[in-house]
Amino acid sequence: MKKNYLAGCLVAVLSLSGCGTFPDWLPTSGASRQQVLEDHDSGRVEGIQLVDVNDALARKLAESKRLGQFSDIFPGTASNNYLIGPGDVIEVTIWEAPPAMLFSSMTLGAASASVSAATGVTLPAQMVASDGTIAIPFASRIPVSGRTTEQIEAGIVSHLKGKANQPQVLVTVTKNNASNVTIVGEVNTSGMMPLTPKGERLLDALAFSGGLKQPVSHMAVQLSRGHVTATMPLDAVIRDPRQNVMLKPGDVVTALFQPQTFSVLGATGKNDEVPFEAQGISLAQALARSGGMNDSRADARGVFVFRFEDATLVDNKDSSVQSVRGTVPVIYEINLRDPAAFFVTQNFPIQNHDVIYVTNSPGAEFRKFLSYIAMVADPAVTFTRDFQ
Repeated sequence: MKKNYLAGCLVAVLSLSGCGTFPDWLPTSGASRQQVLEDHDSGRVEGIQLVDVNDALARKLAESKRLGQFSDIFPGTASNNYLIGPGDVIEVTIWEAPPAMLFSSMTLGAASASVSAATGVTLPAQMVASDGTIAIPFASRIPVSGRTTEQIEAGIVSHLKGKANQPQVLVTVTKNNASNVTIVGEVNTSGMMPLTPKGERLLDALAFSGGLKQPVSHMAVQLSRGHVTATMPLDAVIRDPRQNVMLKPGDVVTALFQPQTFSVLGATGKNDEVPFEAQGISLAQALARSGGMNDSRADARGVFVFRFEDATLVDNKDSSVQSVRGTVPVIYEINLRDPAAFFVTQNFPIQNHDVIYVTNSPGAEFRKFLSYIAMVADPAVTFTRDFQ
C-alpha cells in the first residue's frame, strides 16, 4: 500500500512537471512566464500589448524619453543685452563742451536736478512711458523701449546735435521694473528677480530664490519663454555649463520636485517601491537596486516591465489594444538568458510608476510542489504502517 501511494504521488508530480503547469492553489508570487505568454497568445487577456525587447527598441525608447537640452531649445542665449522697457526708471545726464548753448544755465531745483560748473546737467529720474518713450528737453520724446542704455545715449545725442555744443550723454537705470524673471516652485522664496547688464543665468535664479527645498537629485528645472517650455533634470544642468543658459526678460523658472518611483515584484532580492532620481535610471540599475534576481527562484527568461506607454512608441499589432489619453498598456519582455540582453537593459529606460516583475522558474515551482507532496506523504505512510 505504501508503494502504491508513493507511486501515485510520483506519477502526479511527473505529469504536472511534464506539462509545465502546477495547481492553482500552490502559493506563488505571481504568474509564471509561461502563463503570461499563454494568456496573451490565447486572447484571454485583451487590450494589452506584449513586446519582446531588443537593442533597437531599447535605444528607440531611450531616445524618445530623453529630455531636450536648454542649449538647443533656447539658442542664441550665450550673451545678454540688457534692454529698457516700459516701467523702468532711468536717469539721464547731459554734458556740453564749452561754450555751452543749452544746459549750462538751466535751473532745475536742488531736489530734482544738479548743475555742475562743468556744464553738466542731471535730469530728474523718469519712468519709461507705456509707449516706450521718455522726455528730453529740446529733443521732444525719445523712444527707448527695447534698446540698451548705449543705444539710448546715442539716440539722445543725435536729437541734440545742432542744438547743443558737442553733447555727451550718460543713461543710468535707477529702478528695473521691466526686465524681470519669475521664480516659482520648490524654492525657499518665490519672487521676481531683476535682470542686470551683467547677464543672469538659470542657476543664478535658483540661488536668488534662496535655494531648493528638496534634494538636487530629485529636482527638475522648467524654463518657460514665450510659447516654449522645456524641462531638464537639475543634475544635468549643473553638470553641463552649456545648459545654464542666459535668462531673458519675462522668463519663468519653475523648480519641480519629481519623486519618481518604480515597483519591483517577484523573484528579486527585495519586493519594494524604489525611488529614483529625476535624471532617470536604466532597467539594469533598477534590478540592481532591487537586490538583483534571486538565483534560487528567478526565471531569467521571464523579466517583465508593465507600463502605460506612449501610444506613438508602440507598433500596435493587436487590434484589441486601444489608446486611452494617449497611452496603451504594454508588457515588455526581456530574456536575460541571452547575454546580449544585459546590454539591452543598460539602454532600456525606467519611467515613473513602472512595475518590474521577475517570474519564478519552473524548477522552483517543482521543488515547492515536491515539498507539499512530502508533507502529505509522510503522515500517510505512518498511518498505513500502524494498521498493517
